[in-house]
Amino acid sequence: MKDDVPNLKDFDQRLRDEAHEDLADIAREEPTSKTQIIAIYGKGGIGKSFTLANLSHMMAEQGKRVLLIGCDPKSDTTSLLFGGKACPTIIETSTRKTLAGEQVQIGDVCFKRGGVFAMELGGPEVGRGCGGRGIIHGFELLEKLGFHDWDFDYVLLDFLGDVVCGGFGLPIARDMAQKVILVASNDLQSLYVANNVCSAVEYFRKLGGNVGVAGLVVNKDDQSGEAQAFAEAAGVPVLAAIPQDDDLRRKSANYQIVGTSKSQWGSLFAGLADAVSLAPPVRPKPLDQDGLLALFDGAETGAGFTLVPATDADMRGKNAAPKASLEVIYDEA
Repeated sequence: MKDDVPNLKDFDQRLRDEAHEDLADIAREEPTSKTQIIAIYGKGGIGKSFTLANLSHMMAEQGKRVLLIGCDPKSDTTSLLFGGKACPTIIETSTRKTLAGEQVQIGDVCFKRGGVFAMELGGPEVGRGCGGRGIIHGFELLEKLGFHDWDFDYVLLDFLGDVVCGGFGLPIARDMAQKVILVASNDLQSLYVANNVCSAVEYFRKLGGNVGVAGLVVNKDDQSGEAQAFAEAAGVPVLAAIPQDDDLRRKSANYQIVGTSKSQWGSLFAGLADAVSLAPPVRPKPLDQDGLLALFDGAETGAGFTLVPATDADMRGKNAAPKASLEVIYDEA
């Protein structure tokens, strides 16, 4: 009878060992889906939309099926792809159709150019809602349109990187993407945002997530080297360095696509397309504040400055005259 009683001591120890494992380092099976879903993050105005519009166009030119989804309330991703023409967003179209008692059709929100399929999620009007919540609502609508049944080689998502909470952190938090690409320049603020995204990736990896950082695109590269130094310190590769060039600036401002073999910049974006498709998602090593500041010349970041604590008198200013105390003081015995 005693032999029928299971020995739970070994099982108990295995549970304890498993509880102490870092979930991010547990080997997982290769994904079964052939679609690569890639989220691109970066500081507002750093060039995410410019990078993605040209990258998607080059990928399509190389024979890939590409879906580009703009997830920034500014809706500037598809505007660049469509020569400055703003396409109706999923959120505004859904609102209008719902009020009319109609269903949203794919042709209402998805448009094509050069082999790229593209759409914008959109966002609420200023002061009338949360942009992150708008992103979540937009993806809910995409699921109703059949997102999980679509057949693409690449789905590229353009996300605002200044905030990685709620909807803007959706691809990382919910494993919607396999990998993240960062866009930054040789300036502290854009690298601060890139580092924040690395921190978000690391946080969700510790919770068992699978998303990794495929690499960094250095935009407006003036060759000062801070972005490359950040990439090395964070343990992610540099996928491409797009130079700070007046021709690129003018073409971008005029909504011209340069990610094509017909452009002098075609080889640059062809190389980026190859790097994006092959780069594995890696676990980044986010820097602390001191490590980030150390990438720059101390004269530019206030290195060596000593913090001087404020006093109560400083805060009161002209009201700093001592006031009578209500404390009861007893005579010493």
